[in-house]
Amino acid sequence: MSETASSPRLPAPGRAAQRLWSIIALPLISILLALVVGAFVIVASQLVLPGAQFNLLLPLTAYSALMEGAFGNFNAIVGTLASTAPLVLGGLSVGLAFRAGLFNIGAQGQFLLGALGAVAAGVALAGAPSVVAIPLALVAGFLAGAAWGFIPGLLKAVSGAHEVVVTIMLNYIAKAVIAAVVGGPLRQQGRSEAITPDVGNAALPIIVGSTGHAGILLAIIAVIFVGWLLFRTTLGFEIRTVGANPDAARYAGMRPRVVTIVTMSLAGGLAGLAGAIVILGVTHLMTPSFGTTVGFDSIAVALLGRTNPLGIVAAALLFGSLRSGATLMEIKAGIPVELVDVLQATILLFLVAAPVLQRLFRLRGVKSGLDTTATLTRTYGGEASVQ
Repeated sequence: MSETASSPRLPAPGRAAQRLWSIIALPLISILLALVVGAFVIVASQLVLPGAQFNLLLPLTAYSALMEGAFGNFNAIVGTLASTAPLVLGGLSVGLAFRAGLFNIGAQGQFLLGALGAVAAGVALAGAPSVVAIPLALVAGFLAGAAWGFIPGLLKAVSGAHEVVVTIMLNYIAKAVIAAVVGGPLRQQGRSEAITPDVGNAALPIIVGSTGHAGILLAIIAVIFVGWLLFRTTLGFEIRTVGANPDAARYAGMRPRVVTIVTMSLAGGLAGLAGAIVILGVTHLMTPSFGTTVGFDSIAVALLGRTNPLGIVAAALLFGSLRSGATLMEIKAGIPVELVDVLQATILLFLVAAPVLQRLFRLRGVKSGLDTTATLTRTYGGEASVQ
């Protein structure tokens, strides 16, 4: 008989630390490398701007002002949380779809339709009691976003149409729908510019500080719900199974078509809810050009958070703090707020290049996260439809 040599097992705390490192290593390295790239951009900008005085420490000044603007005082922290809430919902939307092997790049369009549904319901219920107006306006936003997510889900399930192509087109249609509706049926009478009336009693109440609306609590509830759905329910198991291997899911008696439609509808509803809390908690009205970067930022949030609800919260907090602190960075350091877009795009670039980072930093046993290439190119078993 021969004995098999085995490596000694680490103590439980050591195994926990090793597992944590395997999860956060690549996102953390991506963030740090993005900050380095941002520093080079700041330094290089001094060389090309006429009359700019060269200051090698300007990146430190900019990043310090960025953090001060996001966490420097109580009101700044509350503002950061308010900026984080819609990113959490949008990240959950993209992350939930990823779990089913779907790339919901249409979160922006679903966000816009959710905002439109919320403002339409809010205007209609502006004079109703808040206890009635707020829930109905939120439900309207969720349902509008869900309807916009249902379309690519149905087309994917029935004809195999790729959700990336469909949702990109729906993003543009959503912008046109908002321009038509806000400039038409919802336009406030007596105003020279196209704008909707205020949502009145449908506005979310401020629960903390001067800007901390109830949408923050709604985002926390959504995180708990999605975590429960994915890891504690039969539907969540089916979503994860279809995302891992749709053919095996079909042979196990699951229905990938139905799962695809339900998942995209739920994802659209979450993105629509993000739009609803922005309208009901922040702007209280809408213009034809209404739009934010929340929908597109949500893609990076979901990837950085590795589609895990808790990871999405952490990633959304990072992106929310960047957005919240950008104004003070521009005031104190003279760095345009667009640097935040550079940082976010660079983080996403390094996340996509995860295999390169693993080889470069010799990261063994580190999880590289989702295979985005497979998600983008895969159909169910190569077939045009899901049975």
